[in-house]
Amino acid sequence: MKKGQMTALSLFSGAGGMDVGLEAAGFRIIGAVEKDVVARKSLLLNRPGANLLGKRGDVIEVAASLTPEDLGLNRGDLALICGGPPCQPFSAAAQWAASGRKGMRDPRAKTVDATIELIDKFLPRAVLMENVLGFVQGQHSALDYLKQAMLKISQSNAVTYSVNWRLLNAADFGVPQNRRRVIIVILRDDVTFDWPEPTHGDRPITAFEALSDVTPKEVPIAAGKWASLLPSIPEGKNYLWLTSRGEGPEIFGYRTRYWNFLLKLARDLPSWTLSASPGPSTGPFHWENRPLAVEEQLRLQTLPKDWKLEGDYRAATRQIGNATPSLLAEHLGRQLLHALSLPGRQGQLELSVSRDSAVTHRPLPVAPVAEVYLPLVGPKSAHAGEGKGPGARMLSTNDEEWAVSA
Repeated sequence: MKKGQMTALSLFSGAGGMDVGLEAAGFRIIGAVEKDVVARKSLLLNRPGANLLGKRGDVIEVAASLTPEDLGLNRGDLALICGGPPCQPFSAAAQWAASGRKGMRDPRAKTVDATIELIDKFLPRAVLMENVLGFVQGQHSALDYLKQAMLKISQSNAVTYSVNWRLLNAADFGVPQNRRRVIIVILRDDVTFDWPEPTHGDRPITAFEALSDVTPKEVPIAAGKWASLLPSIPEGKNYLWLTSRGEGPEIFGYRTRYWNFLLKLARDLPSWTLSASPGPSTGPFHWENRPLAVEEQLRLQTLPKDWKLEGDYRAATRQIGNATPSLLAEHLGRQLLHALSLPGRQGQLELSVSRDSAVTHRPLPVAPVAEVYLPLVGPKSAHAGEGKGPGARMLSTNDEEWAVSA
């Protein structure tokens, strides 16, 4: 095997969600950059020999000093740079605060510049990035900035980089979680990338199928002001059940809370998107009216069941919620290896979640609202309207291909 084949440089590695999937596909991670101290410890727990780059794991500092020779490569040898820059400057939630409406002007977006700098230094054959839809769409997206940067790199080095992106739902690829994220694939020198075809679009893996054989070491207990309302919300529903348009007593105003407020899993559907920083009332909650255990979160992100995480429950939840679903990364890794004409693993996906047709369940009864909440029942003002406060948005699948030439 020639030097550089199958090699990947991992940026924003977190606890290893994307890296695990790429390794399952056949890539070899030769360096990882992660700033979070707890996540770095998690990487070393699972990969004691991991090459963690930079004293502090700061991608900006690493980009300023790291060279291909430091990893035993020549410029152009590296197969892949992968990772997802912090999404906060581009996320929908951030846009409700004036300080969040900055996109590439946000200081946190300097990590995108660092990624571009490393692409220029290494000239990898491919780049894989994951982010939120706001990274490529909307007034503050980074897409045009990224295009221009790749054009400059192409022209300066007599190469051709193409930028492709698509909004994918992880549930379509066997991940038991509805998680929509933008996947960006950048390829060098007219390489054609075929997006993976959905394997579970018509029949996704359900939360019950995924979790039926998971035994938590420690079952968390719901806490907070609204925790006792969970038994009064059917599985698969959220606080809207307790509004003027729901079927329960009106305790909240319609669309006056975020979607994941008191949001519960439905056993016959994939999980809702896992949150990295949930509050006491932030779902998705288990249908047993409690937060999800760490082992359950690992399964819903398709991380290996024996994957170890440093830190307490909150730290583990943050690491899992920030991760790329490993099975989705395995799908993408296989397609990248095929595009680069490199040998990849064949047959059944290593991280696939098995489906047990014998798994059955009965609907859980919905309890009456606890007496302590009854004084709150009564007419409430609804959401003021589009553009006047937090509201749900429907994300439509989109894709775009764009090429730059020397």
